[in-house]
This record gives sequence, structure tokens and C-alpha cells, in this order.
Amino acid sequence: MVKTLIERLLSSVLVILGSLVLVFTIIYVLPGDPVLSMLDPSSATPEMIANLRHQLGLDQPFYVQFGRYFAGILQGDFGKSMINSEPVLPKIMNHFPATLTLTLASTLLSVVIGVLLGVLSAVHRNRWIDVIARLVGLFGISMPTFWSGILFILLFSVHLGWFPAMGSDGIETLILPALTLGIVGAGFIVRMVRNSMVEVLNEPFIITLRSKGLSEKKVMYLHALRNALIPAITVIGIHIGDLMAGTVVVETVFSRQGIGRIIADAIMARDLPVVQGVVFFSAIVYVGVNLLVDLSYSYIDPRVRRSNAS
Repeated sequence: MVKTLIERLLSSVLVILGSLVLVFTIIYVLPGDPVLSMLDPSSATPEMIANLRHQLGLDQPFYVQFGRYFAGILQGDFGKSMINSEPVLPKIMNHFPATLTLTLASTLLSVVIGVLLGVLSAVHRNRWIDVIARLVGLFGISMPTFWSGILFILLFSVHLGWFPAMGSDGIETLILPALTLGIVGAGFIVRMVRNSMVEVLNEPFIITLRSKGLSEKKVMYLHALRNALIPAITVIGIHIGDLMAGTVVVETVFSRQGIGRIIADAIMARDLPVVQGVVFFSAIVYVGVNLLVDLSYSYIDPRVRRSNAS
């Protein structure tokens, strides 16, 4: 187990370093000059533009800029905003709780709805519950989050008046954004759990357990479901990372003050340090979540423990 943990940690560090290089390179090669967005075009002179580029270090070669940025990352310095000189990392940490709350709430909805409907769909194949589960899966996968978010606002906020349409204060403002993201994840999880459950129910060990006289509930929920959830856990781990990316759209639609909203504003203002910092911070969170998912296999599936031990 210790060897597996060390290997996973090393691979995670390499992925994070690779994402840092990739993010910095993409931002570096983007067309346009961020300095021009910081100055008044009508009054900026070439000397003013050159001086500001020199102050920001943008006139240095790529490897010099990256080396300076990497050294700052090692010290916990993600740079400063080009718009208001605000440090990027404290800005991210101030907005991250709102995004984390939204991600956890939508993940909980995805898992509960997806696993429940997936199991019921597999157990009651070709019945009405199976049809409903498939429709939920199709809706979640097919519907863009910005469109479903607008539909939920029109239905639950404008027409019914049940929930506020905007804001990030209180649980009332969390319900509609979490539902918007949760339906997407539920669509993937329903299909994964249903297919895995159907496959497991046809395995020989299920027939053996039934022949030994175990009740159908124990066979379904103690043995079959545990094995069927193993591939679903991978989908859930990946889905958490997708939710972090999906908050950019959802937080903009619902005017939530999370890191998705600040990166959208930073892109519009060409505030490159903020964009770099948010993307890299999200990559760290994504890698960390997938590391926990990989390690959880050893506790869920005994076969993984035996293979790691050998």
C-alpha cells in the first residue's frame, strides 16, 4: 500500500508540473498584448507601453518568465492581478469556498440520483422505472448547463418563485446551481451504474450466492452493488473535475462569486495572471481528487489490494 501511495504521489506531481508548463505556454502564445488592455489606447505612447512591459517582465524570453513564475509557485505566490495588483492566490482562496460548496452539493445530488436510478433501472429492466432512468440519463448528458440553468431559473424562480435566481448567500441560492450541475453528473452515473449492475448480475458468483439461499436484497445491495460501483467511482472522480470546469458557466448564469466567475471576468479583462492561477489551482484540485479515487480502489475492491501486495 505504501509503495502504491508513493507511485501515485509521484505521478500526481508529474501531472501537476506538466499542467503548469502547459497552462503557462498556452497563455504565453495567446495572441494580443495584455499591456494594451491596461492602458488607455488614446493616450498610451510607445514609451509607456515599453516601460509597463518591462515592469511586468513581459519583455523577457519565455524561459525567464516561466522560471520566475515557477519560483513564485514554489513559494505560494501565484502572481498579481494586472488590473488591480491584487495577489492571485488569496483571491482564489476567498472565492474557492463558494465553488467547493457548489461542487460538493452537485456531486451529492449526482451520486444519490445516479446510483439510485441506476440500480433500480438494472433491477427492473424494461419497466417504467427503467424508462424514467434512461430519460434522466439522456437529459443529463444532452442538455448544456447554461440552457438547463436558464430553464430552471424560468421555472423555479420566475414562474413558481420558489428559489432566488442569483446570488451566493444561503442555501436557497445553492439549490438551483447544484441541481443544474447535478443533473449532468447524474446522467453519466445512471448509465454507468446501470450497465455495470446488469453485467455483475450475470456473473457466476451472483448465481452461486442465490443458490446458497441469500436473500435477494443481500445479493443485490451487499454484493452486486459493491462490485458495480467500482467503475462508477472512476466516473464520479472524473465528474468532480468536470464540475470544477462547469462552474465557470453555472456561476456566471447564477451570478455566484466563485472561482468560475472570477476566471470568466479575468478572461474578459485579459487578466492573464488570474487566468493562469485559477486554471493551475483547478488542475491541482482535479489531480488530488483523482489520487483519492485511485487510493479508494484498494479499500473497495479486494482484488486491487491483492495485486498491490504482490
